[in-house]
Amino acid sequence: MNPVSESVETRSTTTRPRRRPTRADALAIGAYVLLGVVVCLNYWADVNNRVSSHLPTDHSWFEWLFAHGAYSVQHLENPLFTARQNAPDGVNMMANTSLLGVTLPLAPLTLLLGPQVVYALYLGGALAATAGTSYWMLSRHLVRSRAAAFVGGAFLGFAPGIVHHANGQPNFVSNFLLPLIVVRVFRLAEPGRWRRNGLVLGLLVAYQIFINEEMLLLTAMACLVIVIAYAAMRPRLAWARAGTFAAGLGTGGALALLLTAYPIWFQFNGPQSYRGLQGGVFHSWGEDVVAFVTFPRDTIAGTEAVEATIGMTEQNTWFGWPLVLLSVVALVLLVRRSLVARILAVLVVLFSVAALGPEIRFNGELTGIAGPWSYIPADLPLVEMMMPTRLTLVTTAALGVLLALAWDAVAGHRSPVPSPRAPEGATVRRRPRWQHLVGYAAITLAVLPLLPRPLPAEPVDPPPAFITSGAWRPYVPDGRTLVPVPIPSNVHGLSTLRWSALTGHEFPIPAGYFIGPNENGEGVFGAPNRPTSTLIYQTMDAGALPEISDENRRQAVEDLRFWRASVVVLGAHPREPVLRELLTALLGDPQRVDDVWLWDVRDRV
Repeated sequence: MNPVSESVETRSTTTRPRRRPTRADALAIGAYVLLGVVVCLNYWADVNNRVSSHLPTDHSWFEWLFAHGAYSVQHLENPLFTARQNAPDGVNMMANTSLLGVTLPLAPLTLLLGPQVVYALYLGGALAATAGTSYWMLSRHLVRSRAAAFVGGAFLGFAPGIVHHANGQPNFVSNFLLPLIVVRVFRLAEPGRWRRNGLVLGLLVAYQIFINEEMLLLTAMACLVIVIAYAAMRPRLAWARAGTFAAGLGTGGALALLLTAYPIWFQFNGPQSYRGLQGGVFHSWGEDVVAFVTFPRDTIAGTEAVEATIGMTEQNTWFGWPLVLLSVVALVLLVRRSLVARILAVLVVLFSVAALGPEIRFNGELTGIAGPWSYIPADLPLVEMMMPTRLTLVTTAALGVLLALAWDAVAGHRSPVPSPRAPEGATVRRRPRWQHLVGYAAITLAVLPLLPRPLPAEPVDPPPAFITSGAWRPYVPDGRTLVPVPIPSNVHGLSTLRWSALTGHEFPIPAGYFIGPNENGEGVFGAPNRPTSTLIYQTMDAGALPEISDENRRQAVEDLRFWRASVVVLGAHPREPVLRELLTALLGDPQRVDDVWLWDVRDRV
């Protein structure tokens, strides 16, 4: 009931043997791995003390997540919740981008090498793995040319939007299961195999839920559009296969629900769960029209200057004008003879338009023209958590497949799904050699400017020796917290959040970087500020000590009591002098222990 299964059946009628791994496959995977290393190269220059200069806080959050996975395995704790951050309330890990499907299996490696090393290893590996599974999908089910599959796989794994998210958001580059899910969905209609295909699909979907639910939702939306488009283009064949497809889909859905029912319930009903995001902050984030033809920053053709024009947005499209032009030409030439190309055209148009958001943006400016999302309620379940711009990640996937089809067509191979107008057994007339060369050159020139450069990285302050040496242990008994200054949040405390990650979560910390509920049950970034944390942030921003009252001192003791603090620790920091003055005014004179200032508050709270 779909183009992929039709492609599989078309191949089965030929005399070509089943494709097995070849030297070309190995070379393709090797090239993807090498490209993954290049993307992460700046991290490896000092892997323990460098983070993304684009999203440093997100980078530190995901390092913390790898440490969380290791801690959960080592201590046999429920990985769906943790009290090692935002103590004493804790964090609902299912309601955050917890990446549990990765951090738990890699726990032994994290315990051995540390979260910084595993983060960098995984980031490059996830990019390469996504390209690899995409290559497998294309070479086994959609194209005959291995070179075509290589080009398409490289784009799907290292597309501009994917590489942009690699700046601190490895959950959005962890797409290696998605090609397998798509293939399995479209094989549900295979006669006699619906049960096996359904069970495999259910397992894959259940696993993907623990990697990135948003990318799974986008994939499901794309598959739904493909099935509808296929049914419209092949109504009789779709109807004939509908029963088998539905049986397989029901089997897969039931298994996935059985395996993930409790975690999903926990996500929406467990402790520290929330309903939507305060103010619908994601709903208005649509794609800029000019972004489609702009070269992205982290490619050989891009510069940081483009961000000053369009703005610091997620670069989910940013294809550059050569690729956009090539895609239009390829679709015009292929849609008449390829069912897959026609379906890709539907995906490209539908998801590109839908991604424009509630108001059309042009070159960084709002135009006042209503976009498609202006007709969608901002509080609609699931939709309320989505960014419209991310719908173009489906466009990205469609263009990756289109590149493979275009290269395959230039190579002279017939589309795996032939046009119904083509006579049985028809062959394709050979093209002149110059046409092949022009086709290859056009695709190469469109893709070459999008080759990724090493991601930008910046140094981050190493943790104090007081933390790494374990000298803190006598000061933090069980059930109490270590309060690092600045107190971690989504704006401040990047380095102090890493203290927790780099010590394997051995001590709990207050506040942090996560999404949790406010007093109305809406999701907000970070813990609601308490008076003392607000005072600390204001002092840092002003760079001067405010007037401290007895009420400030009373609130400080109350906040420390709420956090179950045993010790307040201030390490090296650009605002260290004024922060030390502030804490001294609030808590009295500190001790100098190793390389930190320390306020022992156990006898006060």
